[in-house]
Amino acid sequence: MVIFLSKFQRIVTTYRRSLHPIRHGILFNCNIHSLVEITSRKIIKPSSPTPHHNRFLKLSLLDQLIPSTVTATIIWLYKNPNGSNFAAETSETISERLQESLSKALVYFYPLAGRLKSPALVECNDEGAHFLEARVNCQLSDFLKQPDIKLLTNFIPDNDPKTAQEALGSVLLFIQISVFNCGGIVVAASPSHKLADGTSLHTFMRTWAAINREDRVLGAQLVPPEFTGGSLLPPRELSLPSINASMEIQSLTTRRLVFDISKIASLKSNNGGVVQTFIPSNINLVLAIILKCSIAASRQFKPESWMRPMVLTQMISLRRSIVPEILENVMGNWFWSHPLLFKENETELHELVSKMRQGLTDFRAKKANRFKGEEGFLVVSESQRERADLYKSNKGLYGYWATSLCKLPLYEIDFGWGKPAWVTSPGVRKNLILLADTKQHDGIEAWVTLDEQEMAIFESDPELLAFGSVNPSISLG
Repeated sequence: MVIFLSKFQRIVTTYRRSLHPIRHGILFNCNIHSLVEITSRKIIKPSSPTPHHNRFLKLSLLDQLIPSTVTATIIWLYKNPNGSNFAAETSETISERLQESLSKALVYFYPLAGRLKSPALVECNDEGAHFLEARVNCQLSDFLKQPDIKLLTNFIPDNDPKTAQEALGSVLLFIQISVFNCGGIVVAASPSHKLADGTSLHTFMRTWAAINREDRVLGAQLVPPEFTGGSLLPPRELSLPSINASMEIQSLTTRRLVFDISKIASLKSNNGGVVQTFIPSNINLVLAIILKCSIAASRQFKPESWMRPMVLTQMISLRRSIVPEILENVMGNWFWSHPLLFKENETELHELVSKMRQGLTDFRAKKANRFKGEEGFLVVSESQRERADLYKSNKGLYGYWATSLCKLPLYEIDFGWGKPAWVTSPGVRKNLILLADTKQHDGIEAWVTLDEQEMAIFESDPELLAFGSVNPSISLG
């Protein structure tokens, strides 16, 4: 599932990082912000009005907990749909068609065209989604040789200062279409996290893409979205304990790494010479490698951190745990951020993997099925108190956040131009680890954000480089 910091923090982070020269990527001689120019800002409304009986939507308790300025962003990059033949009118035609199909999609996903009125209430008033168009003054193939996160952040619509100032916190869907000089197209979707987790965003994009390519067969097979979270887990008046977790945004550096699945196969049954009683997943192994190397980097940079415990907070999907199962077409947030404490000496791969597995098993057995009905409020309150107690009783605790888009068929989103060359979702938060599948499912892509000095140590760790590559090229094929 996807969850990020407030957009204000992301904009501040991007600005601060833009003050330093770009040290990675082929565009290091350019002013990265001058490469992307917003050419238009529009409002796209549903093609037919929302019925009066759907005027107000009550959100779930899980939706209620998410800050109004947090969005769930995924970026799709496509090569020129017309081969080498490209002209300005081509991009105009593509944009007009996308706007028309988005307008039709919003008829089904009508809350995304509404406005947030309170932490748990959406007015479905058809005021529309924000739709931005931009030109990118470089070639897609050049960018993909070494993708730079600074350029990627300029593809995210609610990172546009004017859009953020006018709409962030009330508008529920932002779309940006960016066109490279070669005709390559970027589609970035940023729905409010109030209405969409990763699965919900995929459901929306799949429908929009099918409408855009006029796929009547798939269109007939698509199940209409349901907005039933408020009845499954009703919102409540909340008085939850605050958590003093570090939210630093200064001097952060984000890197993209790609882990080769074949290289971690040897760790499946034998981690560092320790035979496991279970076969760990590729996701857990990659996460454990990143954690081990990042902890080592932190301890090398700050020797005093040897004496500090570590907490890993994982975003765990609830959809298959709740009975009856929460289907993909049910919109909203159906995940929980579950913290797991590691002692100072629990930093070996087999220890990290084993404890992550045990933590997930315990959570699913004891809590995951309880996030519904009246009991849902009790388990949310209980979990929040436990999390606050964890931070309170472990002074100096430092933490990592992990979220995964793995297993979501994001590369199947086809607007009529074929499958994307790359799908990504970079996030900027201190100690954030975001995982996603590669296009051929032969690897796992990770975005890792660390303190700048720690990152310098982390990205040169021999154990990390034995399994992963730092920012490798992406093929247009």
